[in-house]
Amino acid sequence: MMKNVLVVGSGGREHAIVKALKKSPQVGELYCCPGNGGISRDAVCGPVPATDIPWMLAYAKEQKIDFVVVAPDDPLAMGMADAFEEAGIPVFGPRKNAAIIESSKVFSKNFMKRHHIPTARYETFDSSAAALAYLKEQNTYPIVIKADGLALGKGAVIVQSQEEAEETIHAMMEEKKFGESGSNVVIEEFLTGPEVTVLAFTDGKTLAPMVSSMDHKRAMDGDQGLNTGGMGTIAPNPLYTPEIAAECREKIFLPTIRHMAEEGRPFKGCLYFGLMLTPDGPKVIEYNCRFGDPETQVVLSLLKTDLFTVFEAVAEERLGDIQVEWDEGAAACVIMASGGYPGGYPKGLPISGLDENGGIPGATVYHAGTAYDGQFKTAGGRVLGVTAVADDLPGALEKAYQAVEKIHFDGAHYRRDIGKRAL
Repeated sequence: MMKNVLVVGSGGREHAIVKALKKSPQVGELYCCPGNGGISRDAVCGPVPATDIPWMLAYAKEQKIDFVVVAPDDPLAMGMADAFEEAGIPVFGPRKNAAIIESSKVFSKNFMKRHHIPTARYETFDSSAAALAYLKEQNTYPIVIKADGLALGKGAVIVQSQEEAEETIHAMMEEKKFGESGSNVVIEEFLTGPEVTVLAFTDGKTLAPMVSSMDHKRAMDGDQGLNTGGMGTIAPNPLYTPEIAAECREKIFLPTIRHMAEEGRPFKGCLYFGLMLTPDGPKVIEYNCRFGDPETQVVLSLLKTDLFTVFEAVAEERLGDIQVEWDEGAAACVIMASGGYPGGYPKGLPISGLDENGGIPGATVYHAGTAYDGQFKTAGGRVLGVTAVADDLPGALEKAYQAVEKIHFDGAHYRRDIGKRAL
């Protein structure tokens, strides 16, 4: 029997999930709330905010939804997965008490300390005076200051001096730059080494890691400029060798799943491991309780197994019964962003070069911030994730950039060096 599926969210990550689910012979009607212009060509979009749990539940019942995928962090941290489970609707995404692994940096750091999972040395603070006294006492820079709660991926700041540290603490804890997310902070040592992202499917008992990826956070070429939500990705990450993968599995991945379950917080969904390959071995920089964006765009492009089959196996706690398979090739995603992003930017600019479905030959265009009124227009900071797959990374990058050149909107900005440090 085909099943009606609802995806919660509105960005490029959600479009990648929608496109993958659309291929499944098991999926009937596909819905996405609130969705975006590009997603509206692949799924029925409903005007329900991603964080409105009662309204989302009512919409799901009205549309006779059989399965829900909660993609963003905020609704997971608020307990949306719990609400659907309690209503008897199967869901992919962790319950609130497991989503805390992302929604509280203080929890996740203390969890890693308790269970000897490799991470940076740190201290936590609930008063700005104590945090400032600690920084003065340490007097070691650079150092990392993180807001405890969710901050749209912008809550971690690398500071280079005492003056910068004081400004950051003041902004987070006193001016409430990130709202209540900055009421508590984590101050941790600055680690060095290449970064790797590994997403993993898990049903709370079994863990199936996905293809590794490399994100590019800075706005400008050469890793310059402001931090963003991500300007592009490649997969697999060539620095993540089979030996490192085996070490991460034994020392980080499996202990995380095991101890979360032991603490009464079984994690069911996609667990994101942000890793740094330090001279002392791999260490966890951060956990996320959901698919990364734009990592999802490249990773799901390489998935051979039916995504709905995986989602259902996770929800039913039988992930160990299926084989999750991946293509041998490589994928690359180049983000086309609005001029001015991650600062202020205009919206409503016409996009040319896309076909009527918002795509382009030779590449998959995932829509992150678009609207559609008979024509595609910009509606966000990150607008499009132009993604290509090939036998190798140079081939994937070449195809992605060729596609980017065909798409235009005023002020379009993208990095020209995605994947360069992996070649």
